[in-house]
Amino acid sequence: MASGKTVAVVLVVLAIVAVAALAITLKKPSKVQPQQPIQTPKKKVRVAVIFDIGGRGDLSFNDMAWLGAERAKKELNVEVTYVQSRTPADYRPNLESLSKSGKYDLIICVGFLMTNDLKKVAAEYPNQKYAIIDSVVDLPNVRSVVFKENEGSALVGALAGFVTKTNKVGVVLGMEIPVLYHFEAGFYWGVNYAHNITGKDVKITYKYTGSFTDAALGKQVAEGMLAQGADVLYNVAGLTGKGMLDAVYEYDKNKKLEMGPPFAIGVDSDQDWIHPGYIIASMMKRVDNGVFYSIRDVVYGNFTGGVMALGLKEGGVKMSDEKDLEQFIEIAKELGAKLPDTPENIVKKYKEMRASIPDWVWKDLKELEQKIKSGEIKVPTANTPEKIKKIREKYGATGA
Repeated sequence: MASGKTVAVVLVVLAIVAVAALAITLKKPSKVQPQQPIQTPKKKVRVAVIFDIGGRGDLSFNDMAWLGAERAKKELNVEVTYVQSRTPADYRPNLESLSKSGKYDLIICVGFLMTNDLKKVAAEYPNQKYAIIDSVVDLPNVRSVVFKENEGSALVGALAGFVTKTNKVGVVLGMEIPVLYHFEAGFYWGVNYAHNITGKDVKITYKYTGSFTDAALGKQVAEGMLAQGADVLYNVAGLTGKGMLDAVYEYDKNKKLEMGPPFAIGVDSDQDWIHPGYIIASMMKRVDNGVFYSIRDVVYGNFTGGVMALGLKEGGVKMSDEKDLEQFIEIAKELGAKLPDTPENIVKKYKEMRASIPDWVWKDLKELEQKIKSGEIKVPTANTPEKIKKIREKYGATGA
């Protein structure tokens, strides 16, 4: 079983993979939407899932993929084989071995790092169906599952703008790559959305740390933002962001912010349980749904290659809720992780924190979510330095 320290370290490190993935241009014109069942499956479908390095136990990227495959086992009666990659050198041999066997109706690659190896192997086995999470492989037998991080970030950005007491919020980021611009753009737009409702002039500070694996650096950057008065910080930095979450908790423990406790916002998985009462929400990337939809399409004969881009409407991103919190507490217990408190107290602290926020905030966020889903509201995004520069200027985001 994983130790508490191990789980804490691994918890967000594979967000590096999630964060890096969309740096690849979504160039394939074929768009794929999740399909509903149209027929009864005629045979038992076999699926192989190749985890990225780190594998099960990260309570984030790989575990979300596992949840989707386990759901498919229960609901669709599929047979699932899990394959762990110990190092990047394992990707190609694992793919070739599974493909050569001819046993599997679908092989799923969990993570951007398998992109190049999948391109080569999928071309060699054109009759084998593949899916890859968080990347795009432009081949007709590959389903590429990507996510609209800007939409989920818009919700947590609006939340930050609503709850800040100091009118200062911050974003701690990893390496500056195009996919992180999606998070930035959505968050800044969301803060501005809150401004249009409340009239609060909220100052936004962002900082690229240059790393996804340096928790100490993330903590240092966050402490600097907190010292300057920011009271809501958004984690977009993998393991580096874990240090940010710790900084928010410790800053309040030492009573350094006069206007009340600061809040953190988690990313990718539900991270609300890590420091209950301080992580007000997480912007979840629903890798589980991407995996489940791909398997379901194979089971019911709807599978095609192409890009499946999942946003709020498609269940690809969301703002965490109590159900997500309870689910990830159970996953942490299963893995032997040391919880910060009893499950009952974690939920209690979470509810108390959420209840401290006026009801109108949660109501407005729900309305915003529905408007984004319906297409009434379009959240901006950016994929180049030039575009994100304009968005930063428009919404007044300044570098730390």
